[in-house]
Amino acid sequence: MEAAFAELKINEEEEEILQFDFESSTETEVETFKLVGCFLTASIIHFPAMKSTLANLWHPVKGVQIRDLGGKRYLFQFFHVMDMERVLKGSPWTFNNHLLLLHKLQLTEDPLIVPLIFTPFWVQVHDIPAGYISERLAIQLGNFIGTHMEYDGSNLGKEIRNFMRIRVQIDVRYPLKRKKQILFFGKSSYVRFKYERLSLFYFYCGQLGHNDSFL
Repeated sequence: MEAAFAELKINEEEEEILQFDFESSTETEVETFKLVGCFLTASIIHFPAMKSTLANLWHPVKGVQIRDLGGKRYLFQFFHVMDMERVLKGSPWTFNNHLLLLHKLQLTEDPLIVPLIFTPFWVQVHDIPAGYISERLAIQLGNFIGTHMEYDGSNLGKEIRNFMRIRVQIDVRYPLKRKKQILFFGKSSYVRFKYERLSLFYFYCGQLGHNDSFL
């Protein structure tokens, strides 16, 4: 009988929830300064050349370590948050005209399985009728192209301003949007989208990711 009660007690203890309190430290904070990425191409990437090229382009103050994870994925370890954020802010990046998809790695994420399907672009919106450029329109168009991230109102007061700039998160699995018909007070017209830093290959074919072998 005593053995039976002892067994019952053990089972009850097994069902109790143990709350794990995660305490941040210098080591764990450094671990969060990681990006995982892959190139949108079926071609073989020459790792030493890519590593050298990106390190020179980014020129991080505290340095960067780049590792080949296999499966066409690469890990970018930074040692200061500003270096990492500057790289993200400067996206998209390319190597040999191949687009680099980056993801800010969270502490609990597996770099080998986290989806790499998004990339940001600055998009110019042309042919907007005079007087209609606004942040409200930018948000609507940004969410049509992809997911709106930022509106560039820096040249709002300039005399010559024939286009609007918006930063958009784009899902590479879908074709690029080229234009949108908009009704401006009873009169419809098309606005055109120009993707900054987009190679001519992607511009003419209209799609970033052609099949799942890239992702």
